[in-house]
Amino acid sequence: MEMQLSQASWPLLLVLLLPLVCLLYLRQDHNRKQQPRASDGDLKAYPIVGRFPHLAKNGHRLIEWSVEVAKRSPTQTTAFKAPGLPGVVITANPDNIEHIAKTSFANYPKGDFLSSKLEDFLGHGIFNSDGEQWLWQRKAASMEFSKRSLRKFIVHTVQSEVVGRLLPLLEQAERHGRTLDMQHIFECFTFDNICNVAFGEDPGCLAKEGAATPEAAEFVRAFDYVQSAIVGRFRPPAIFLWRLQRALNMEPEKQIREALGVIHGYADRIVRRCREKWAAAAGSESGGDFLAHIVAARGDLSDESLRDVVTNLLLAGRDTTSAALTWFFWLVSGRPDVESKIVDEIRRVRGSRSSSHGGGTGETTTTTFTFDELREMHYIQAAITESMRLYPPVPVGLHYCNQDDVLPDGTFVGKGWAVQHSVYAMSRLEGLWGKDCEEFRPERWLREDGTFQPESPFRFPVFHAGPRMCLGKELAYIQMKFIVSCAFERFSFQYQGGDEHPELELMFMLRMKGGLPMQVTKQRPVPEAEADLA
Repeated sequence: MEMQLSQASWPLLLVLLLPLVCLLYLRQDHNRKQQPRASDGDLKAYPIVGRFPHLAKNGHRLIEWSVEVAKRSPTQTTAFKAPGLPGVVITANPDNIEHIAKTSFANYPKGDFLSSKLEDFLGHGIFNSDGEQWLWQRKAASMEFSKRSLRKFIVHTVQSEVVGRLLPLLEQAERHGRTLDMQHIFECFTFDNICNVAFGEDPGCLAKEGAATPEAAEFVRAFDYVQSAIVGRFRPPAIFLWRLQRALNMEPEKQIREALGVIHGYADRIVRRCREKWAAAAGSESGGDFLAHIVAARGDLSDESLRDVVTNLLLAGRDTTSAALTWFFWLVSGRPDVESKIVDEIRRVRGSRSSSHGGGTGETTTTTFTFDELREMHYIQAAITESMRLYPPVPVGLHYCNQDDVLPDGTFVGKGWAVQHSVYAMSRLEGLWGKDCEEFRPERWLREDGTFQPESPFRFPVFHAGPRMCLGKELAYIQMKFIVSCAFERFSFQYQGGDEHPELELMFMLRMKGGLPMQVTKQRPVPEAEADLA
């Protein structure tokens, strides 16, 4: 019955859309006469369909296309309109980003254009809300991230996962010559980690094969599918039709609804267990996890609001860090010189300990690094940052314009327009990063004395900027530096995917399509060992 309805609805749908397209064209023509010129790099407009062909032609490669759009404009900004869409501005200009993310923050919220497409997934969580709904979550998260106890808890959790699961898994792969999909490994690691830190749960995804709970495995599959499918709502023709498809229970909306049921069921179980622990503890904070603190501070929150907190935390804690690590390991595998400097820094930091903990052998198979030692790893932080510059976990940001505005570069932005800033494109502009902008060069982040040199968040908006600046930035670096230092101290990683550049896969994050196949080998011996063998 559903298939018959779907086929019968298409002719009627086309008839209904034709007058709408004509009306939009007339409106667009009228608006074009009233509005200032958008920018010198504006895309060519065609009769009736406006600039829609550009979007349709490049819908499968929006990230790469944003680089071309930025490079063709002298201000790295281009505006265009398409039928059924508000005006769209794509920018890679740091001054414009500062204006949108900070100076005129109130005029550029998430807006209905974005939030309506994500609401059934992220609800009114911190990444999909504005105003008071966003503000209370921001304040609650800020308070938690400022606690020393949370930092200690996160470091302890990461240590346990690295020593107890990651390193043994890598050791087995090296011993048996197995190729690992490191993207999958990192996603399992970060999922276990965020569940432990945020909810006091251990899904065991990185434990021995088959140890993960069936519910967790099903959740991860549904979570990945929903991200990929919902991104399709922003592309033509789904951008016009997804609401109708959902109302008629047509694909892919039917499958999205089913996957969301799995996600919501898993999140609801987390919320229910957290409330039970809170009640058993007589209303006090029953654990060190993030959600327990939220429940203790805001006992009036509904289960649905807490479910939104859970899904948003999972998105931030699992997918951003795993995406960053995936591209980092791939880049380093092609640069032996960078790997050598990483290993040298690890050994230097290790060597600063007492002799009983040095040497790269013996106790180093179980000994990790302290928080202070991680802070001393400036080259590793530079290499991770350079990797995120080239392959930002969140490659684009999207905003909605409340009132007519003019950006610092002179670009007009109309009320109701969407504004997209492309972090991915920014890293490939010579005007921002020099002629070697597309080269992986960690040294660009180091001062002359070898210490790490941060950049303006408007030039490097990987962790966003302004009031929405990522609160977990420092803790994300701790986690990544911990994994990198422990892994590269013992092992080297060789990419097994061939000579071609891995294909980009845009979900909510920038993933590597097909995974990251890698061969794990023992790390080169320390110089003293080499001398003994000579």
